[in-house]
Amino acid sequence: MRMVLAGCMAALVAAPLAAQEAPTQEVFGQTNAQGDVSVTIYNNDVALVQDVRTLSLGSGRVSQSFPDVSAQIRPETVSLALADAAIVEQNFDFDLLTPSSLMEKAVGQTITLVRTNPATGAETRDAAKVLAVNGGVVVEINGHVEVLRDDGLPVRAVFDRVPPALRARPTLSVTLASTRSGTRPAALSYLTGGLGWTADYVALFDEKSGKVDVQGWVTLSNTSGTTFRSAKTLLVAGDVGSTDGDDNTRYQPRPPRATRYQPGTETAGREQLGDYYLYPLAERTTIADKQTKQVSFLDAKGVAASSGYRFENTWLAQADQLRSAQSVLRFANSGAAGLGDALPAGTVRVYMRDARGQPQFTGENRIDHTPQGSTISLPTGDAFDVKVQPVVVARTRLPNDRWRTQMRYRLTNARSRPVTVELVQSGLDWVDTRITEESRKSERRDAGSTVWQVPVPANAEAVVTATFDTRY
Repeated sequence: MRMVLAGCMAALVAAPLAAQEAPTQEVFGQTNAQGDVSVTIYNNDVALVQDVRTLSLGSGRVSQSFPDVSAQIRPETVSLALADAAIVEQNFDFDLLTPSSLMEKAVGQTITLVRTNPATGAETRDAAKVLAVNGGVVVEINGHVEVLRDDGLPVRAVFDRVPPALRARPTLSVTLASTRSGTRPAALSYLTGGLGWTADYVALFDEKSGKVDVQGWVTLSNTSGTTFRSAKTLLVAGDVGSTDGDDNTRYQPRPPRATRYQPGTETAGREQLGDYYLYPLAERTTIADKQTKQVSFLDAKGVAASSGYRFENTWLAQADQLRSAQSVLRFANSGAAGLGDALPAGTVRVYMRDARGQPQFTGENRIDHTPQGSTISLPTGDAFDVKVQPVVVARTRLPNDRWRTQMRYRLTNARSRPVTVELVQSGLDWVDTRITEESRKSERRDAGSTVWQVPVPANAEAVVTATFDTRY
């Protein structure tokens, strides 16, 4: 059924309160009632909207509508700063005008169905009482019951009026006690979901020079149901606490992150808000509903960087065959390294130029919120030519319920140049471990892992052996 909803709008009955509408402006071919809008967007699907509109109010108790608020507004967070007026009551009208909602509100009422004969083009009009809208429309016409079928025949449903409960746009309605008449600004603010941002990075790595060019992009997304016109936009990097949507009945562990960090201690030269960094967009921007847009926020050239390899073996893990080491890009966001900025969490996509000079994608991974001065080890994929084979050589039971474990790690390099592999044995924190012998000196970086830096010559292999005294 092709149903076109033609509104024969009747004059609405005057409400006991004088309804006031903010002046509207044109945006994307549609009117928009917003004023001077500022949007602060956080990382965890929450945003603060501040909207200053000019209102013309009467004196006494008046009703004021604020169309074009977010469809995902959290009404309990609404604040209105308005001189010589106080809020008595507020309502959020989110039942929007759609073909289906208009038909649902018409249940029990009489509408007009207009049918067109496809052969002759002649129109017939019938008064139809809407009986039900449950997976289809059931109407009563001339004493008999009919189901409006979706058979491709042109049918229009004509309504006398729009039900007062339906709004064309998400609208906040407030009742105000105004002590004087006149025009004055009203500052509306509220929290909303549906607005978010992420950071994405493009890193072009030159292995010969040991430099990487890093470009950062902010990706804005809007699924709030509302367009925010010419908004001053501020992005906040950090995990701001929120109880909205919390579920404390289930334990949800944080997923592991493969990227490794040595946290920095430099203070970034950008504005902070408490413990969070602020990334303001340089110009006002329109954030349209159901839109994703990107804005550049970082462009650093010639940042010091290096490539390497990493292999992590869990406790007692061994392999019958050689396994690939991870390819790792290492760089720092310190001022001395040439980057000099705090980095919001996001995905880093790494490119290298091929023999023809064309940039080619070589892998990606995520970084967490990273303070300035940090060293980042970013795994980008599995190496083709650098392999490791861990083997449990022997396990011996010792007195006092302890064990002696002998491990051998074979590392191979099929490249035409030497490489260094960061070999990590993890899982040591729960077995009360002591290393009694090792063929190469290791570094115990934390309670759970020990690390060897293993040079492997070109087209050759190397072997590391270690003996562990453990509780298990």
